[in-house]
Formats: sequence, C-alpha cells, structure tokens
Amino acid sequence: MDHRKVATNIRNGTAPKDKQHVGRWGRSLASGEMNFPCHRPGRVARLLQLLLLTLATFPKAFLLLTPPWSTTFKGEKVTLTCKDHHSLVPGYISWYYNGDLWTRGPETIQIKTSAHYSCKTQRSSLSDPVHVEFLSDWLILQASHPVFEGDDVYLRCRGKKEEDINEKIYYRNNKGITHDYNPEVIRLHSVSRDNSKYHCTASGGYLWRPWKTTSKPLKIQVQELFPHPVLRASSSQPIEGSPVSLKCETWLPPLRSHIQLQFCFFREDKVLGSGWIDSPELQILTMWSEDSGSYWCQAKAVTPNIIKKSLRSWIRVQRIPVSDVNLEIQPPGGQLIEGEDLVLICSVAKGTGTITFSWHREGTERNLGRKIQRALSAELRIAAVREQDAGRYYCSADNFYGPILSKRIRVTLRIPASRPVLTLRTPGTRAVVGDVVELHCEAQRGSPPILYRFYHEDVTLGSSSAPSGGGVSFNLSLTTEHSGNYSCEADNSLGAQHSEVVPLRVTVPVSRPVLTFNPARAQVMVGDLLELRCEVQRGSPPILYWFYHEDVILGNTSAPFGGGSSFNLSLTTEHSGNYSCGADNGLGVQSSYMVTLNFTGLSTNKVIQITSGVIGWLLSMLGLAATASLVSHFRTQRKSGTG
Repeated sequence: MDHRKVATNIRNGTAPKDKQHVGRWGRSLASGEMNFPCHRPGRVARLLQLLLLTLATFPKAFLLLTPPWSTTFKGEKVTLTCKDHHSLVPGYISWYYNGDLWTRGPETIQIKTSAHYSCKTQRSSLSDPVHVEFLSDWLILQASHPVFEGDDVYLRCRGKKEEDINEKIYYRNNKGITHDYNPEVIRLHSVSRDNSKYHCTASGGYLWRPWKTTSKPLKIQVQELFPHPVLRASSSQPIEGSPVSLKCETWLPPLRSHIQLQFCFFREDKVLGSGWIDSPELQILTMWSEDSGSYWCQAKAVTPNIIKKSLRSWIRVQRIPVSDVNLEIQPPGGQLIEGEDLVLICSVAKGTGTITFSWHREGTERNLGRKIQRALSAELRIAAVREQDAGRYYCSADNFYGPILSKRIRVTLRIPASRPVLTLRTPGTRAVVGDVVELHCEAQRGSPPILYRFYHEDVTLGSSSAPSGGGVSFNLSLTTEHSGNYSCEADNSLGAQHSEVVPLRVTVPVSRPVLTFNPARAQVMVGDLLELRCEVQRGSPPILYWFYHEDVILGNTSAPFGGGSSFNLSLTTEHSGNYSCGADNGLGVQSSYMVTLNFTGLSTNKVIQITSGVIGWLLSMLGLAATASLVSHFRTQRKSGTG
C-alpha cells in the first residue's frame, strides 16, 4: 500500500499513522496471543496497559460484517457492526485500525480499505481483529464471518465475470477438496484454528482457447470459541480450616451463548470433586496445610469438543500454631467420688490443622492418652477412678510447631465409707449385768470425717464422729434390758453403710435362793414325803440347784430354762435338823437361809404303815378321779369340735 495514500486516508479518518506497528499488533491479536511489544511511545504503552486491565475484567466485543465475507472486491463496501455481551445500546464505540485507536463513533461504520479492524465498547474488552481485504484481483476466495472454533465455514469462489467461468475448484494446502462442477459455495465442517491456507481456481474458454486463474491464498479467520480460562481463588493464602472458592472464568461470545460449557478443577494432577461439572465454581469447604499446591482448571465445550486449560495458580495454606492450651475437668472442681468417671477436656484458643492432644499425670512417665484430630478440643475419659488416680493433671497440644502445655489441675478423690465392722468388748468371757461393754465400729476405707451411729434393735443408742478417719467406740453399762441385736452405721456423706448384726446376751447372776417345804408345816411326822423346793427370783439359766442337810449334800437338780427346782425326801427320824440350798449359774454360788425341820412325838411302825396305806389309797382315788375328769373333758372338746 502506498504510504502517501495511507497518510491521506488517516487525514480522512480511515487509516492510522504507524502502519508498521499496527501490523505487528494486528498479527498478534489475529493469532489469539497477547505478545505486546516491549517499548512503545508513552500514549501507546498506557493504552496497552489499559487494554490488559480491561481484558482481565470484561468479555471481548465482537465484529459483524455485512455482507458476511472477509474478502471482497475493491470498490465494494463492507459495513462493520460492533457488539458486546449486553443487549442494550453499547454507547460510543472505540474503533481500531491495524491495532491503533482510529475513531470513536457509533456501533456501525462502513469501510472500503484493507486492514485489521477491531472495536471496544464501554462494557467490553477489545474484540479479536478481523482482517478485511478489498482486492482488485479478477478471482477472489471469500470465507464467511464470523467463524468460531468448531463452527462450519462457508467458502465462496467469486469472479468478476461469473458468466465466463466454467469450473471452480477449491484447495486446502494445495490439495483439492471438491470436484463438483461450478459449486457456488462449499461448506467445511468444524474448523479449527490451524495454519491451513485455502485458494480456488476458475477456468473457462473454449477448446481452442482455454483459460485458468487462481485466487489469492486465504487463511480462515477462526476466532476463539472461548478464551483460555483463568482460575481465580477467593484467597491465595487461606487460613487452615477455612473454605476457599475456586472459579474457572471464561466466556462465550453472544452468538454462541447456546453452547454448553463444563468445567473441571485440579490440584497438581489430581481431579477435585466429581470431575466435569456444569458450574464454573467449586467450593472447597475446608483447606488444610497438605492442600497447598498448584491449582488449575479446564473448560470444555460439550459440542463441539473443545477443551482449554488455565495457567496454574499457587495456593499456600497458612497454619496457625496452637496457643493458650487449657485443661478442663469434669465434674468441675476436680473433686470426684471413687468409682465415678473422670473427663479431661484439652482445648486450644487458637491453632489450625491436625492437632495432637495428650494427657498426663505428674509422676507418671507414660501419657494417659493421645488423640490426633482436626479440632480445637479433645477429651479423654478415665472410667471408674480409684484412689491411686488422685494427683495433678495437665495436657499438651501440638500442631507440628512443638507441644504447648496447659496449667496443672489437682484431682482429689473422696472414698465412700466401706461396710463397718462392729466389735463388742467385754471385761470377761461373758457379758454380765453391771459390766461396761465397749461397742467399737470401724470402716476400713472411707474419706474422713466419718459419722458413726450405734443401734440396739434398730433404736439409736448414740453417735460419734471420726474427723480423721478410723473407728470410734461407745460404752454401755449393762442391765438385763441390754440383751439383743446390735449394729452400727458409717456415713461420710457419700452413702451410709451398715454393719452386720452382732447379738449380745447379758448374763444375770443368781439371786439368793429361797428354800421352802411342801407340805409347808412347821412340824412333820416320820414317814411323810417332804418336797424341798429351791428357787431364785432372778438369774440367767441354766441354774444348778444343790440341797443340803446340816451341810451334807442331799442331791442336786438343774433348771435349764430358769425358775426353781425340787428335791423329794421320805422322812425318817434322822431327817430332823437344818436344811438349806444353793443356786449357781456359773457366776457365783448363792446359798439360801437355813430352814429347821422338827418331828412331833413317837410313832410305831404299824402306825406308820397304816398311815402310809391310807395315804396311798387316798392318792389312788384322787388319781382315778382326775383321770375320769380329763376323759370327760376331752370328749366334750371332741363333740364341740365336731359340731
């Protein structure tokens, strides 16, 4: 192109001043790359910086041609229309000619000069450049516009005098792609952004004068269906444990907005989530330190199958060291009853990631427990604590910056009183009325103070406290009423415990016995049957009675259940004199007072025998009468019972 003509067109508002620079920029945009020159005049450099910022913020504008061919004959006119993603009127348009700002005007302009044209609205970034050629050749090859990756493209071979053409042949990279006779338009399916070159030939004439001409090679201007995606993270240095949102940003031109895009996200070379998804966003609920690395994404058009990937973005997860380690004990206060569960809760005020918690008791080399988890607290349960579990406890927390220890907390145990043992201590082998007996109650285990209570037949005798533990005693002066069952109770406010029942039998010494005669006459006669009865008013059985005549033992009898005892004596003249008896139940012999027996007059053997006979007959008659009375009584009872 003549430089003077270019300058004239610039003055007319149709061409830029610096064609060399514009050509380099135009080729760069046409190839889909943003390789800007390193050094440009200040105005252009500022413009490039503005364009970079705009490209990172807004989708591209796009150009429509009317008629929709990027190549046409010189002298014809082409109308350019600039559009963006918004359906409203885009406002003023910035038009670029071979990469330089050309003019600002309406969304539609007419051109008739070959160049790379592009535009930008107020709400878009710069469009891909479109190379529109106005050729003075006799034969041209036209390609439809716009064409995006994966589109079908139409090629039209056009001559200045169509009526003179007999045959048209289309070529790609110098190889024929069709042999149809004089096809007006051919259709190429699913084109890609490659470096293929197309041309066509036209031939005509007669056998004696044939001719053939070739068009100028054409490179189809295939625009990106969508740009390489840009991965954006809500944070490039998130705090461990916090969420991160990833967004795979790209866009479709409005003319292809019906095409479905899918997205896939990666960390290093590992797919995140479930693979291809319809949403351009992926929410990672929790980031951990091991999730640090390079992230990238892919965008894919379902039809046609076009996949593009983003550059890698580094995400470095920040770990916060643990601090303010605290140990809490349940139940609160650190006082437990033996047998309860002890719960140790270790927590940190700050700290992220995997935290190792461990629990310790002073004087124990090994830890009591260890847990590794992603949480700010953890608990350890010690079941059914015993007396040896008392002591000072602490915990530690570590998330790979070194363990931090908590303060120490003392744990004390209160032990319920065990079942007490009641012991009765008497001066001798037996408890005797008047003795002082000691009742001693003691629980072998139990936290002091312990309150002891003493019972006699469930009646409280008294109570006593052991402030330092151990047992207590209760003294009792025995009386006859103190025989029975005794028990005691130990209580340290953790539950009362009762001893087993201990029986106590209080032994009563015999009183002075009383000796009586039966019949109770002051004088008896030889041959009488005399009953000597000895009886004490009190005394614990069994009681052994002894009978004496002038200090000579007549005999003895036992009263196993108490009461008195008798001794029968058939009197002779030698039985006159003083009688006495003694009583003994093992606690000492008690003797009765002397009782004198006197006889009246002399008696012969005959008198004695008659007397004895009469007495025997009288006793026999009395026995028969008693027997008859008993028989009659039993018969009456039987009849009454039967009735």
